[in-house]
Amino acid sequence: MMAIRVLIADDQAMVRDGLSVLLNAQPDIQVAGQAADGQEAVGRTAELRPDLVLMDVRMPVLTGLEATRLIVGGDEPAPRVLVLTTFDLDEYVYEALRAGASGFLLKDASARQLAEAVRVVAAGDALLSPSVTKRLISAFARMGGPKGPRRRVAGHTPSFSRPTGTARK
Repeated sequence: MMAIRVLIADDQAMVRDGLSVLLNAQPDIQVAGQAADGQEAVGRTAELRPDLVLMDVRMPVLTGLEATRLIVGGDEPAPRVLVLTTFDLDEYVYEALRAGASGFLLKDASARQLAEAVRVVAAGDALLSPSVTKRLISAFARMGGPKGPRRRVAGHTPSFSRPTGTARK
């Protein structure tokens, strides 16, 4: 089995080193490199070609969101980006998703949750921190759509009956 190659981009050395230890302890994950700012993340991604970039939001030189946009928007097959941040702000979530990130996780996640998030995003799926998912669902529900009871169409009321021929379990 091929290990998932990860680039860690965070402006704090202790955070990068801690994440490296946690991820390298997984049999199917290998830390390919580190970057201390967004610009370095873009360059190291081109150089190392990781499967996934673990990206902090707030970094010097180039933010993690700007770096994500550059990494995902290139001509080459791009790695997946999993944003990892301490800032549980909706505007960061929306901007990360618009920039092309495949996941958004808060730094209060456990080591197990982080490793699983890396696996999920590297496999091509999307992932959002549970608190973020809850807020996005609430925001989506408030966006509008049909209000009140379902309208009658051509004299019929909505039916929720089972299609013909299906058995009850």
